[in-house]
Amino acid sequence: MDLGLPPEPVTARRKDPPAVHVRVRLDSQLRALLAHEAGTKSGVDPEDLHQMRVTIRRLRAAVNADGAGLGDVVSPLQVELKWLGNALGRVRDIDVQLDRLRAEAAGFDDEERAAVERLLGGLVAERKAARRRMLAALRTKRYTALLTSLAAATASAPQTTSDSADRVVDNAVVSVIYRPYRKLFKAVAAMGDDPVDEQLHALRIKGKRLRYAAELVGPAGKEPVKQLIKATKAFQEVLGEHQDAAVAEETIRRLLQGQDDAAVIFVAGRLVEREHARRLAYRSQWRDRWDAVAAFAAEFNRKTG
Repeated sequence: MDLGLPPEPVTARRKDPPAVHVRVRLDSQLRALLAHEAGTKSGVDPEDLHQMRVTIRRLRAAVNADGAGLGDVVSPLQVELKWLGNALGRVRDIDVQLDRLRAEAAGFDDEERAAVERLLGGLVAERKAARRRMLAALRTKRYTALLTSLAAATASAPQTTSDSADRVVDNAVVSVIYRPYRKLFKAVAAMGDDPVDEQLHALRIKGKRLRYAAELVGPAGKEPVKQLIKATKAFQEVLGEHQDAAVAEETIRRLLQGQDDAAVIFVAGRLVEREHARRLAYRSQWRDRWDAVAAFAAEFNRKTG
């Protein structure tokens, strides 16, 4: 489908205002979305689906960035990007769980691995159903309309104020990163000593939003932003491992419901024990990773403020 994108990716100068950097980001991520679409549909390499889902998150961050200058299309684009992310998300989530649990069982003997596959049979069936729904979504007019809207937003003229260019440029980096950082900071500050898993998962999502916002203005922010991206990625990865372990443990327990195969019950117990230990190990690390994010954010504000 010809969306009217220019032959070459659009670029921005370091001192261009946020609206220009947003359009560069929309252009690059729309191209990435299209590049991974065929692979996502074929299912040959699960990485295509993973990258397509990541691209959707980056598009959402760009659309929602301060200074984007996209006007009234922001809300509809967010709704439609969320819809597409949800359409792809279940298949990807199940892929992660299957890969994780099979990797955990790699050291089991042949009979135990066979029992693990019997345990995972229900999850495999869930994936097939989720994939059918995903492929149906990618064939809809709604999906085509979203691609068209993204292309139009990429090519649109920024809706800017009458502020001087220098003033906009000086505040560009801070304005884009400040809001997601403040949301993350407030969420961490509100945490107790022993937050529940759902709270840590919410932190992970906020961490992703900060990271994608920082990536958006990376060329403008130079080294301070690069360090912030690196620290935020480490923070996000620790919380991601914690979440994956928590979900895996919950999934195993769910798959065990009504199970009377003794071998399956045995291997499930071994897997639950491992995931529980891993969840606790990563839970103990997240505050140290947060301290690094806060430190780099403070340094970033000092150098750009």
